Amino acid sequence: MSASQPSSKSSATPVTKIVLPDLVSHCTFKKRVSRHRKQITTETKQWLFKGGNLNGRKRDAFHGLKAGLLTAMCYPDAGCPQLRVCNDFLTYLFHLDNLSDDMDNRGTRTTADVVLNSLYHPHTYQSPERVGKMTRDYYKRMILTASPGAQQRFIETFDFFFQSVTQQAHDRVAGVIPDLESYIALRRDTSGCKPCWALIEYANNLDIPDEVMEHPIIVSLGEAANDLVTWSNDIFSYNVEQSKGDTHNMIPVVMHEEGLDLQSAVDFVGTMCKQSIDRFVDDRANLPSWGPKIDRDVAIYVSGLADWIVGSLHWSFESERYFGKSGRQIKATRVVNLLPRCD
Repeated sequence: MSASQPSSKSSATPVTKIVLPDLVSHCTFKKRVSRHRKQITTETKQWLFKGGNLNGRKRDAFHGLKAGLLTAMCYPDAGCPQLRVCNDFLTYLFHLDNLSDDMDNRGTRTTADVVLNSLYHPHTYQSPERVGKMTRDYYKRMILTASPGAQQRFIETFDFFFQSVTQQAHDRVAGVIPDLESYIALRRDTSGCKPCWALIEYANNLDIPDEVMEHPIIVSLGEAANDLVTWSNDIFSYNVEQSKGDTHNMIPVVMHEEGLDLQSAVDFVGTMCKQSIDRFVDDRANLPSWGPKIDRDVAIYVSGLADWIVGSLHWSFESERYFGKSGRQIKATRVVNLLPRCD
């Protein structure tokens, strides 16, 4: 089934718009912005553009992305050096396919090899690819202060990211729309959120024991935050993706599995997003105690997850990535006019 068309249960009238769920009002977490935003935005821009490898439209896309704002809202308490590393990583993650000619349907494994070797062996591995040089550069700065646990979680979850992106590429080529359960499991890795959670530890100088990070409630909190960021992203990015025929999105998955029309699927995913926020709030209220020092670090980590939830929601309308220059208007009206298919 085409991602841009309603199911057979809907009328034959072409769908021209969708109404977004009001997720911003449902999220009551306080939005905060780091005072280092302008500095790290300028420095990351110089880092990304070094060598003149991003020009024209790609350079314009960087400015419209406003990654520095996302970083500043998601890591508001980080010191400037740590915030800069986080911003370098987020910007690099958004532009990963631009930074490597190998990041296509057949070459994600090649890119993964370069990136992961650069992470596991930042001082000894050498590769001429730009993506490898950039990986080694930000990771060398990260490991200066990141705890061993945060380093390991960052590398492992980035490995999961590449494995899932490879699967996504296969599905896209084959035109496969997975079932909802499989999609949710895969999307938690393709989102790239998990290494960003490790950066919460790094950005706030936390050293949380592995057994605490593996506790079911801590894991559940991370999944709830991941689900909100990821599923809301699917809603916000749906219009651009359907115009390109991309079906790796929860909305066509739900349309296919539940037999819903487009707007009903948007509402369905919106309800799931609200439930993920509610799940996060409930889990946060039921955190166990591990003693004063660990409890303090855990509280900071969980607050970092909350910063990601509220920050990503607001950034989605400030960035030009999903709605162009109409984000603020769409944030107020929640009405999105569908783009024509360009295939």
